[in-house]
Amino acid sequence: MPRSKSPLYVVADVHGHRSELRDALRDEGLVDRAGQWSAGGARLWLLGDYVDRGPDGIGVIDDVRQLAASAAVAGGEVRALLGNHEVQLLAAHRFGTAPVPGWDEPGGFRGGWARFGGREGDLRRLAPQHVAWIMGLPAVAVVDGYLLVHSDTTRYLEFGASVGAVNAAVAAALTSSDSVRWLEFCARMSDRGAFREAESARPDDAVSAMLRALGGDVLVHGHSTLTKYFGVAPQDVRDALWYADGRVVAIDGGVYEDGRVLLTRLV
Repeated sequence: MPRSKSPLYVVADVHGHRSELRDALRDEGLVDRAGQWSAGGARLWLLGDYVDRGPDGIGVIDDVRQLAASAAVAGGEVRALLGNHEVQLLAAHRFGTAPVPGWDEPGGFRGGWARFGGREGDLRRLAPQHVAWIMGLPAVAVVDGYLLVHSDTTRYLEFGASVGAVNAAVAAALTSSDSVRWLEFCARMSDRGAFREAESARPDDAVSAMLRALGGDVLVHGHSTLTKYFGVAPQDVRDALWYADGRVVAIDGGVYEDGRVLLTRLV
């Protein structure tokens, strides 16, 4: 008999809430009390936004890196995608307060990053190994028929028309020294709301365009919180939200809006 697929979990938008992520993983049995991987061959994908808005974004990155190593030893897998807040943090790190042509933002990227929830502790503790890790993250992935992305936007398709093309273009953008190019990069990664009107499976709608180009049968995203953008009361955040005729899953539980880190099993 063919071997059944190993469990597949997703979580998004931890935003520096290190203890909340640890609790969610422990409650699901993915890690032990010491924070070591304890789920054998299970798989975990984190869909971006590890930093900003919360107390310890760099600690979250350190935990994810350590957990990936721990899972690999046990035969499991922990992988991560790039979120818009990682892009904004790198922009603040790289360009500081220098003016950005065409952008009337006091303090340049540093000012914009702070306005959107940047924490000085994250920027201060951002070390070369963290920068290298962020720059190596893919933007999109297809796993077991699920298209995993950070943001609920079609603007990934502006990078390319396949998973490989999108990830290659994003990797190239991360190496650019052009602040204007970074401004457009941040805008693409931060866009949202493209799928909330797609309630019928038309071949020309936004969901169909993403799935047709990048693959998968169901699109999974974070970025837009269930609490603010989908109207779920913080105390009622318990499960991921399926919408657009079951073709899209929103998994950002809005932990920084008094919701929760929402760990979701897909397979």
